Amino acid sequence: MSYHCDIKIISNKMEKEKLDSTSTGYMGLAILLAFLVGGILLLVLFSQQLIGVIGGPVCLLFTAFMATGFLVINPNESSVLTLFGEYKGTLKRNGFYWVNPFFVKKKISLRARNFNSELLKVNDKLGNPIMIGIVLVWKVEETFKAAFQVDDYNRFVEIQSESAVRKLAGHYAYDNFDDEQTDITLRGGGEEVNHVLEKELSERLHIAGINVIEARIAHLAYSAEIAQAMLKRQQATAVVAARTKIVEGAVSMVEMALNKLSDRKIIELDDERKAVMISNLLVVLCSDKDASPVVNAGSIY
Repeated sequence: MSYHCDIKIISNKMEKEKLDSTSTGYMGLAILLAFLVGGILLLVLFSQQLIGVIGGPVCLLFTAFMATGFLVINPNESSVLTLFGEYKGTLKRNGFYWVNPFFVKKKISLRARNFNSELLKVNDKLGNPIMIGIVLVWKVEETFKAAFQVDDYNRFVEIQSESAVRKLAGHYAYDNFDDEQTDITLRGGGEEVNHVLEKELSERLHIAGINVIEARIAHLAYSAEIAQAMLKRQQATAVVAARTKIVEGAVSMVEMALNKLSDRKIIELDDERKAVMISNLLVVLCSDKDASPVVNAGSIY
């Protein structure tokens, strides 16, 4: 039992980022300049002696080898340092440094980046094919995970983003035409749908040490093969809704007209004449075109 616990503790320690406390590189630069000048002087002053023949080239070779340890870290950049396969730390503070020349240095940017996904053809919750694309703003938070937990964290972001979009589309319908009780849809969900997308991407990209700053749907439309049919359906729904409002208003106006005539005792109408009046008013009020009334100049009979 203790053996497995020890392994787990060591594993947890190795999976965390640690900051390297390497000193500034100016002192190293001064030492290298001293070796360079010393090597040149040995070659010039003792060129005929053993110390000059051996010491001069050795100093110059040592200078060239140690020069490979210089490193410049720009703002919002980092460098992951490994020595013979062992993680030694990460440099995040911008500046000029000198590190062990045997260190393998891997630069990782800490800047925020935009990822504009390609349009994906997926099926929504109801099985309708739709075209969807997202915009993702992300940055590397933990360099150890970005460098060693995945092969290529840039490619990892692209693939996991596509997977998250497909999962999101499968959980929501494009709109609520088929189910009016649906509160959240891809088209009308707004910030709530974007929040679900951000949460899904954060969980997926955490393994690579990536922080999701923002994620939102940038493009949403029906696929080409059903776009025309769905457009006609939307137009028909809009027309029906508009005509419903028009009819409701027309009935109210007819009712008001009959009540006014009755209250003011302008004219007494029997049921047949009321039906004719109602029919005429509804035609005028509900018609798509302007009505052309016929004026009766004689008796109403």
